[in-house]
Amino acid sequence: MPLGSALFDNARDAAPELARLLAGKRAVALTGAGISTESGIPDYRGPGTRERARSPIQHRDFLRDASLRQRYWARAYVGWERFSRSRPNAGHRALAELEAAGALAAIVTQNVDRLHQAAGSRDVVELHGALAEVRCLSCGSVESRDDVQHRMTLQNPTLADATGAAAPDGDAELARSIADRFLGPECVTCSGPLKPDVVFFGGTVDKAIVDAAYERVERAEVLLVLGTSLVVYSGFRFVRRAHERGIPLAIVTLGETRADGLATLRVQGPLGEVLVETARLLGVPPEG
Repeated sequence: MPLGSALFDNARDAAPELARLLAGKRAVALTGAGISTESGIPDYRGPGTRERARSPIQHRDFLRDASLRQRYWARAYVGWERFSRSRPNAGHRALAELEAAGALAAIVTQNVDRLHQAAGSRDVVELHGALAEVRCLSCGSVESRDDVQHRMTLQNPTLADATGAAAPDGDAELARSIADRFLGPECVTCSGPLKPDVVFFGGTVDKAIVDAAYERVERAEVLLVLGTSLVVYSGFRFVRRAHERGIPLAIVTLGETRADGLATLRVQGPLGEVLVETARLLGVPPEG
């Protein structure tokens, strides 16, 4: 039976109710940037966002504006080393442990950091792709981000030690004067312009990916929404589908969400702490 609409603001009170909702059910998690902030990756809408806010990259602008692509790749070059060193946090690991124990069926993620897979999660649908891969806008060939990073280092030796504050797109804040001198990467196959293989704001998620996400949500008996405000329709549509099908909805994140009025259980608290305690109550042993 659903618990009825309930709000909790600490892990101690929330975890038992969340564990009760999940016990014996096929759960699917929908995750957003908030689950990765404890790994040092900034988000766009979480606490402290206004202090560092800047507009996200728009898909159509990236495609049509070579100078914007140049500045993006300069910032991405500087930000990649820090971003690629990010490691899964307690929340990622708890979800992987829940999946291994059969308590979580799948993850649908809006994140592009691949930290779920690094933590050991196996069934992960990446709605927005991953920064670990780069695609040519002309011929469509794909290569690893590490290979592109190496080429950019050879092309821009004076920026090898450049630093900047981490930004939500896996890039870094960088002075315009530096970015404008940057030599951006080209495709090794056709010399065409490159784009990280992710869906920027205003872009379209591939239909096959959307269908895969719907399939997992529709098999769920509980939808667990973690670390997302659901402002972007890309993720909200799955919550709406779950609600239409009468699937209980548990939301764990800091700040308001677009689906608060639909939630069976609403938790305002740090994700890692809540998920670790919930896994413990479900009898899932911590990794190691």
